[in-house]
Amino acid sequence: MILLAAALLPPFYLFYKIYTKDRIEPESSGLIVRLFLAGALTTIAASVLELAGTFILDRLGLNPYGTLYLLIDNFIVIACAEEGVKRFALKKLTWKNPEFNFLFDGVVYGAAVSLGFAAAENIMYVTGFGGLGTAFIRALTAIPLHCITGIYMGHFYGMAKYAENSRNPAAMKVYMKQSLLLPVLLHGLYDFLASMESDFATLAFYAVVIVIEVVALRQLNTYAVQDTNIEEKDQPWS
Repeated sequence: MILLAAALLPPFYLFYKIYTKDRIEPESSGLIVRLFLAGALTTIAASVLELAGTFILDRLGLNPYGTLYLLIDNFIVIACAEEGVKRFALKKLTWKNPEFNFLFDGVVYGAAVSLGFAAAENIMYVTGFGGLGTAFIRALTAIPLHCITGIYMGHFYGMAKYAENSRNPAAMKVYMKQSLLLPVLLHGLYDFLASMESDFATLAFYAVVIVIEVVALRQLNTYAVQDTNIEEKDQPWS
């Protein structure tokens, strides 16, 4: 029970902090639970995609410890698989949902899916491998990373919905691409630096973690303050 609590507390806490910033029209608990569970279930699809991607990558004959292999593995195989399944679940459950009527809703939805994924992944890591030590390290690194990718995914996803409501399909496509591209780049960079075995990479890893967490927190506050009804024709924040 202690390990389970240690695995679940960080993602639950981070989501609570994001949810309480949605002050105009908070989302229903039923939708949030469905998003969280969907995010947890996407770990299965991500695992299958990652196994397939690794199998193909290994057939290329690259040095598994080389830079090129690690770049492809972390940015394309892992980051694309995990962020891709999260975005799929996000769109499937919310794009046509009538509750999706404010820009910050996208942030809440993206965080719910991402932290559901993080919670399920954390249970596997903490209970299956490292125990409380792993739970502590991941609470400061991996869990916030998933939260941050969810925030940015949700932000651009909300902008895409605004563009659709404004009958601007070109802008919608751009924002939808951004809702996946930025999370993939952040996720890939995080995993790539974590997989490099050098003192410089270790220092760069922790520097990147600190920077993206500070920047994301500031962006989150901005997104919350500048929340906008996406069914109105006011200019949205960017």
